[in-house]
Amino acid sequence: MTDWNERAARALERVRAERVLVHSITNYVVMNSTANTLLAIGAAPVMAHALDEVEDMVGLARAVVLNIGTLEPSWVTAMRLAGRAANRRGIPVVLDPVGSGATPYRTATASALARELHLAVIRGNASEVLSLTSAEVATRGVDAAHDVEDAARVAAGLAEELDTTLAVTGRVDLVTDGATTLRVEGGHPLVTRVTGTGCAATVLVAAFAAVESEPVAAAAGALASFKLAAETAADLCRGRSGGTEAGPGSFQVALYDALASLEPEALRAAGKIQEVGR
Repeated sequence: MTDWNERAARALERVRAERVLVHSITNYVVMNSTANTLLAIGAAPVMAHALDEVEDMVGLARAVVLNIGTLEPSWVTAMRLAGRAANRRGIPVVLDPVGSGATPYRTATASALARELHLAVIRGNASEVLSLTSAEVATRGVDAAHDVEDAARVAAGLAEELDTTLAVTGRVDLVTDGATTLRVEGGHPLVTRVTGTGCAATVLVAAFAAVESEPVAAAAGALASFKLAAETAADLCRGRSGGTEAGPGSFQVALYDALASLEPEALRAAGKIQEVGR
């Protein structure tokens, strides 16, 4: 039986040892925070979306993130170019369908990318993932109007249909490639009060996918790391403020510290990843 928590710990060690470069075509809101997230975990970020260089930049990277948070037609073209270049080179591509389901353009773009490219992982909240199955599924902007259990009922079939791994994040995260389904427990409610935390989880998934050959293990390991870091960040804030609850501002800064100090042994011992049906 696979020890998913052991694999997560080993992947974290490799991300740091190899300082993997993650190329993100991402949205204006989160460029800084996702770059800092990658630096904190021990990876390296690059953000490039110009049509004249995007394919060349892919050639330097170990993983590629496509994030549709602030869509423009030229950016969609860049995402297609980057995704195809990564597919040709065997570089893992992770899609974050931010707000898919909120508007027809956003939903159609996410669905097209999911079907035109070979994606290692699609990481989104339950509503975003469900929107890839039906145009009738609606979201509230980038916030989920559905929970992970809603998505669980269709996720395995959708993962098989799209030939990818789905990482559905929420209070409990669900990761499935259709054959294997994992749950990731833990985290802290303050992640919902800081913008870009979902996007931060996505770039961590990409960093882990750069060193872990099985996308379901990469996604679960990255999400377990993020949840454990969120718990540690809340504890750090309480300690620094004399025992009072953390606020979103101090939590965001502490989250970087927690990611930077996250030890593989702590991730292994936390046991956050459980295989469904085992």
